[in-house]
Amino acid sequence: QEEKMVKTLGCSLVFICFLIPMTFADWNILNQKTHSGLKISLKNYCESWRMNVELHNIRDFEVVPEECTDYIGKYVRSIQYKVDSERATEECLVYLSTTCNLKKDGRDAWVFDIDDTLLSTIPYYKNNLYGGNKLNVSDLEDWMSKGKSPALEYSLQLFNDLKSRGIQIILISTRREYLRSVTIDNLVNVGYHGWAGLILRDSANELVSVAKYKSDARKQLIKNGYRIWGIVGDQYSSFEAPPSSTRGFKLPNPMYYVA
Repeated sequence: QEEKMVKTLGCSLVFICFLIPMTFADWNILNQKTHSGLKISLKNYCESWRMNVELHNIRDFEVVPEECTDYIGKYVRSIQYKVDSERATEECLVYLSTTCNLKKDGRDAWVFDIDDTLLSTIPYYKNNLYGGNKLNVSDLEDWMSKGKSPALEYSLQLFNDLKSRGIQIILISTRREYLRSVTIDNLVNVGYHGWAGLILRDSANELVSVAKYKSDARKQLIKNGYRIWGIVGDQYSSFEAPPSSTRGFKLPNPMYYVA
């Protein structure tokens, strides 16, 4: 009987030791409630963080909160991420069909960012805790130089749809000029081709902010006679500075922030 009680007590202690870390992982950071007294789970907390990143309420973060890296990883691999991306591209076409008065003279243009807009960096961030590690630019560029970025499915569909309507596709990326050749090869290899322009950063604009760099690029396009009807990017810096297009469309990206 005594041996049986010892075994039962041992099993109970093992279970408790297993349960305590799970409980603390979920509740220590949150203290079980929000400031207003709402009882929440870690999933609630991380979903709220992700949503407020997309709403541009949370800015200038260098890393995803440590307690949310698993959640963010699951999100960018999920059906929900694909649904969110598809909806954004569908809204581009709704806007195009209902609002844009295309001239069809070769001057109607649409601007795309590249990384996490046309090409995915999720394979890179998979090995960097989905934004949980601070970005190492040299390491990221080394990964880009291999030219293995996969296409984002719904962006590719939108790209081809716009091109079929006679809209000129302009790509404005913060990738540096030395990556031009591998970037072109990567884009073509996954199905993108027929764009009208590819603008990358050179030594003259490496030190300016992303927003200003992209703003200056759009100013030059307009000066060259293009009418920019829309911009698609995964960061607000892709379209928030003047001159703005008629509409900017943001694709989901909670892994990193580019000012």
